[in-house]
Order: sequence, then C-alpha cells, then structure tokens
Amino acid sequence: MDAGIGRTTSRFSDRVLRLLERVEHRWARTPLEKEAAYRLRYEAYIREGLIEPRLDGQLYDKALDDSPNAWITTTFIDGELASTVRVHVAADENDALPSLGVFSDVLMPRLRMGRVLVDPTRLAARLEFAKRFPELPYIALRPAWLAGEYFEADFGLVSIAEHHQAFYRRVFGYAPWCEPRDYPNVNCKIVCMGIDFPAVRPRVEARYPVFRSTRAERDALFSRRTPQRTRLPASPTGQLHIPAE
Repeated sequence: MDAGIGRTTSRFSDRVLRLLERVEHRWARTPLEKEAAYRLRYEAYIREGLIEPRLDGQLYDKALDDSPNAWITTTFIDGELASTVRVHVAADENDALPSLGVFSDVLMPRLRMGRVLVDPTRLAARLEFAKRFPELPYIALRPAWLAGEYFEADFGLVSIAEHHQAFYRRVFGYAPWCEPRDYPNVNCKIVCMGIDFPAVRPRVEARYPVFRSTRAERDALFSRRTPQRTRLPASPTGQLHIPAE
C-alpha cells in the first residue's frame, strides 16, 4: 500500500472514531420511534429518486418491519436522529429476509445449509447530517456490522443501487453475487453483494476501528430478542428461534 494512502486512511479513521464519541445507536421499540425511522426512510428515498411519492409520507413494509427477526435501528448524533437501518438476521428459508424475493436463487442455497445471513436494508440519513459529516455512512452502517458479530453471521449481504457498489467493495470487501436486477417499487437496478463475514472482519476492523464494539454495546442493541442459534444435528435447518417478548 502507498504510504500516503495509508496516512490518509488513518486520519479519516481517526475522524470517524472522534465522531463515534457523540453517537448513540438505539433499537426502535415504540410506535413513535418506528414512525420516525419510517419518515426518515421516505424523505431519503424520495430525495434520491428511488421511490414514487406516497400520501402517508412514510416508508413502511408491514411484513418485513414487523417480522420477529428484524431490528429497526436508529443512530443519534448529539441526541438528534441522524440515520436508520433495518437489520434482518436469518438462517432458515422460512425466515423473513428482504432480499429473498428478488435474489432467492442466490440466497436460498445458503439458507438451506443453515448459514446465518445478516441483511441490512432501508438505510437512510438526514440530509443535513450527511452534509455536515462525511463520516456518516460508516456510522450509519455500524449497527449492521455489530449484528454480524453478535449473531455470529456466516455472510453479510447488501442489496443496493448499482452506483453504490464501489463504496461497499472498498470498505468491506463486498463482491457481487449476481448481476443487477429490477426490484419492486424501486426506480433503479439493484445488485446483491455479499461477504464472508468471519474472513473479512479482522481486516475491516483493523483498517476502520469504528466497527469494533464491546459485548455490552452489542447486547444493548440486540439482546432483548436474541435468536438462539444452534448448529446441533437436532436442528438441521439452523432455524433462528425467536422467544416471545
């Protein structure tokens, strides 16, 4: 690696870490917290021209947002809502997974093998925060990375607009799992990309320490509905069992 590039990356990582000191990640539990995330999604997707206008001013997917293996996470900077991302965790073909409808041929073989997949979707950020903080994409995606470690994911995946591929490839090492495809109710082609999470995690966290976390932080974000993961022969599907709250 070029020494100048290394120094630039280090300085940027330091800036992201300093911003992290002002950040709090939360899991949206109440109707008001969830509605704030739905409105933020809608504003961001309309701004990007990804969806058509809706009368309710929200982007809410009942089957996916209310599924028991979904976490609607929100990120606050200095106490103000800055971004949101929804995280699904699945290890069985019967688990809800946003990307499964369009990319079932790519994802179903892994699910049938009981592999654990983390699928972050509905990533959105407030425009004023995105302008003020170039570091925001790293902060906004951090809950999904924490989920990968918490749930011992085999694979991380993203279903994203074609023009966002370079960022995910450069930062995380995502590789396309298929060619871009049409996606329902979205005004652009979407590509499914994936990573072998255990393999890439050490390199990513070494280069971007912002993605490191403590067990206490991961517990605070995910533990109230912890899927009990097992690889025992008695559970050949590797199904994620979600206890009632």
